[in-house]
Amino acid sequence: MTRMDRYACIICGYVYNPEVGDEENGIASQTQFEELPDDRVCPICREGKEVFVSV
Repeated sequence: MTRMDRYACIICGYVYNPEVGDEENGIASQTQFEELPDDRVCPICREGKEVFVSV
């Protein structure tokens, strides 16, 4: 089983967990952070993927 890294927004602290996904925003569970669209934004503060860091 491949480990799925979580990524946190450094602006607001939202954590993207790939095991859960973000169904509310159209992201299925088991979707790796790297597979998210380039224009994906944080669902809380609306900042881009570039402000997320692996945690």
